[in-house]
Amino acid sequence: MPRPVLDEARIHPAVRAKVAGWQHAIVDEVRAAVQANDVVVVGMGINPFPGKARKALDAAGQPYKYLGYGSYLGMWRPRGALKMWTGWPTFPMVFVKGTLVGGYSDLKALIDRGELARMLAG
Repeated sequence: MPRPVLDEARIHPAVRAKVAGWQHAIVDEVRAAVQANDVVVVGMGINPFPGKARKALDAAGQPYKYLGYGSYLGMWRPRGALKMWTGWPTFPMVFVKGTLVGGYSDLKALIDRGELARMLAG
């Protein structure tokens, strides 16, 4: 089932450009990293789960690109654009071969089941 996204026809023409361009730079930066790297972890300071994801990847011997954006009070608006773009509500956001696989616990489950290695091999 596709996630609900407001149809562009339901956005007034006077604000379409504003909606389309809101915090576009951060989304473009993450999209470029996801295209250029097999594994990308997007996180933020203070939150322990991006660090746990990085440690799990380190323990698995898997290289990754890390992008960190602020902390709880800093850069919350740009991080909001990432949440809207992906539909994922928390950090980290982990991408494997261009696909959002979820956060730390989802990544850990992929590693434990051997699925991460299969995704990267294929």
